[in-house]
Amino acid sequence: MENKWAIILGCSTGHGAAIAKQLATEGYGIIGFHLDRGSIKKDAARLQEEIASLNSNRVKFWNENAADKEVMFSKMEEIKTILDNGKVKLLMHSIAFGSTTNFFNPTPVRQRQMDMTQHVMAHCLIYWTQALLENNLLTSGSRILGLTSEGSYKAMEGYGPVGVAKASLEAVVRQIGWELGSQGITANTIQAGITPTRALTKISTDWENWVERTKERNPMKRVTTPEDVAGLVSLLLNDKADFVNCSTIFCDGGEHRSL
Repeated sequence: MENKWAIILGCSTGHGAAIAKQLATEGYGIIGFHLDRGSIKKDAARLQEEIASLNSNRVKFWNENAADKEVMFSKMEEIKTILDNGKVKLLMHSIAFGSTTNFFNPTPVRQRQMDMTQHVMAHCLIYWTQALLENNLLTSGSRILGLTSEGSYKAMEGYGPVGVAKASLEAVVRQIGWELGSQGITANTIQAGITPTRALTKISTDWENWVERTKERNPMKRVTTPEDVAGLVSLLLNDKADFVNCSTIFCDGGEHRSL
């Protein structure tokens, strides 16, 4: 078996979990970070067990803050040991954690909320990429992917800080791909459509109506699923996608083209 690995930041539920399972079935080792408590922590443990059954136990999860640089750098030696001379084929940013509020009313966003959201949902990908490069864990053919949304260019209730972070993530990924493309390392964002995940329920109490309205306006008359996104990630890891770089790729059934 080829010694290929994926590092997934935000792996316990939703898109991250689906990507982890999909790649495990394709022979990838999975290193995952999540930050969960209570029942979700148990869900993450069950997911790790499922992945272990799919890829001969080539899996390691940490329930720690992947956006914390101290956590990041403290894990590098252990990651190298786990990889056992393998390389990171995929660095996937799937962290969905930020302040869901408006800039002004009813509760004005605070600077610390903006700073935290930007760092967790965008800037930390820079430092992860730096750390993997410094430790010689990325190579030609490696992919760096992030998940964006319509909120990167549309304004919506309660999405201000996250929308700014998504726009920032797209800029971060473009720059990574521009700087590392000559090394054969590519970086892209995936724009999924409205997906009924745990993260969506945190954005708005009106999320069920969002889902129903999305079904009406989506040309394919359904919402996006985490498995749709996982399938696209799998395609992008193929060598035939080596020239796809610095781009935003839509995985939404055409939703972004509809009013």
